[in-house]
Amino acid sequence: MTHTQPGTMTAMSKEMQDCVNACMSCHTACEEAMSSCMQQGGQAQMQVMRALMDCSETTRMCADMMMRRSPMAGEMCAMCAKACDMCAEACMTMPDDQMMMRCAEACRRCAETCRAMSTRM
Repeated sequence: MTHTQPGTMTAMSKEMQDCVNACMSCHTACEEAMSSCMQQGGQAQMQVMRALMDCSETTRMCADMMMRRSPMAGEMCAMCAKACDMCAEACMTMPDDQMMMRCAEACRRCAETCRAMSTRM
């Protein structure tokens, strides 16, 4: 963490901002997919719902940790990438559902940026 003045942090790098944005987009996609699954009722598989919930919470927490420059953000990015990979796989089990396919794409994009960020922090 680089400081310009005591107690003042420098602006986020473009890579970190891109990662935060990918996390928040993924969080939104997971929340929307969960809502869609709940509206469908019994058709939603519990494994898919668990993956969506884990990914949604992990991406939100990961973005929060990066924004506040947590010393654990790198580790959180690695965990977030794993949660996103698992969620993308779960979403792909419902290939006829466009919402799930959009969610899988957001998860893949987030996993890629988080994996890259985990090695830079």
